[in-house]
Amino acid sequence: MPEAPTIDGGNTVWLLVSTALVLLMTPGLALFYGGLNRSKGVLNMMMMSFSAIGLISVLWWFYGFSVAFGSDVNGLWGDPGAYLGTKTFLAETDLWGATAENPSGIGIPLYVFMAFQMVFAVITVALISGAISDRAKFSGWLLFAFGWATLVYFPVAHWVWGGGIIGAKLHALDFAGGTAVHINAGAAALGVALVLGKRVGWPREGMKPHNIPLVALGAGLLWFGWFGFNAGSELTVDSVAGLAFLNTQLATAAAVLGWLLIERIKDGRPTMVGASSGAVAGLVAITPACGFIAPWAAVLLGLVAGAVCALAISLKYKLGYDDSLDVVGVHFVGGWIGSLWLGLFATNSVNSAIGDVVGASDGLFYGGGITQLGRQALAGLIVTVWSGGVAWLLAFAIQKTIGFRVSAEAEVDGIDVAEHAESAYDLSPTTGSSTSAFALAGIGGGKPSPEPTDEADPSAAPVGEKVAG
Repeated sequence: MPEAPTIDGGNTVWLLVSTALVLLMTPGLALFYGGLNRSKGVLNMMMMSFSAIGLISVLWWFYGFSVAFGSDVNGLWGDPGAYLGTKTFLAETDLWGATAENPSGIGIPLYVFMAFQMVFAVITVALISGAISDRAKFSGWLLFAFGWATLVYFPVAHWVWGGGIIGAKLHALDFAGGTAVHINAGAAALGVALVLGKRVGWPREGMKPHNIPLVALGAGLLWFGWFGFNAGSELTVDSVAGLAFLNTQLATAAAVLGWLLIERIKDGRPTMVGASSGAVAGLVAITPACGFIAPWAAVLLGLVAGAVCALAISLKYKLGYDDSLDVVGVHFVGGWIGSLWLGLFATNSVNSAIGDVVGASDGLFYGGGITQLGRQALAGLIVTVWSGGVAWLLAFAIQKTIGFRVSAEAEVDGIDVAEHAESAYDLSPTTGSSTSAFALAGIGGGKPSPEPTDEADPSAAPVGEKVAG
């Protein structure tokens, strides 16, 4: 007879900590993208990330979690009413993964799992924003984020993790989001960037990062939070969580070296922006593979991802699309590398869930042939076509209705002031009287200051504190 439902304190605490770590990644992303951006658009760039926290969190609670993790309807989405936000799940039996035979599941309250997956949805949407910096209306961004999350991210999460066509039917592997997060966001970034077109002056004008310390700080926060992203995806405190944690560190460290090596060969000097970008490329690539490959394969993956992504960022100049902050070159390409890596190096010897739970096969170099490699490629292709296509259609519809791109004047003058009436840096001179302290005290031969009057000078228009300078 099954025992009574019991909460596992260790698993629950680990997932709560992981949720907080993943949430921190979105402000980290805001700093990373903000530093890479030009100074006159840094706040708009950061606002896109922070607004995603607000919008997507509410959508996830109301219906997104149901679509992603509700009982499978047709392989494409879950039952929208299963976990609708109007319901509450506080009974002692409301544990994630609970069944009649195992009423405790993995001992995690349903709301804890919901919150963990919520922050995944948030950062996936925020990732897209880097491709369209300096030229997107904030209202257009919010509408796009709403539509893309609803039509793409929520269903794709179901396809990959919720019992849908990719995980349950195709048996493709994705431990923490290479397909569902990075290929997904990267394809969408390309689609919306194609609709919005190139920034004014690009690529003739140099558009260098305006604050490299911000870039490094953002990358560091992303690196720190990513341990919750990857190791937390095991959902339990066990050896596989430890493997995912170690592989995350190894692949990221190796990717920094791979990126810097390419910079040294191409440009003669390694850079801080390159080291930061290499870290992110490694984090992206290891995400789908961290719990399914051996550590030596993680090191090799990091080296390859760092080097290839360093080369891939130049694709936008060759192909003519303006992906402002290289979302395609890092997240799309890095996600594909990590996903295909599973077809080569995934092994049941480090995680028996590959065969027992997912029904997948060992990779090519572990005697599994090319079966799993084909599954990984097909999964990535399905998500690429759906995400990129829907993103293009959404962006096109928004552009033709309320408008998605700001005017050329607003773009040149600065999108922060045009869209938000504030600027990141106050460059105006320090205010204060030019009269000396001696004169104010009546000492010396200077003319006395005029008496203040109550009448306002009609020629002096008020200046908002946020936009001064």
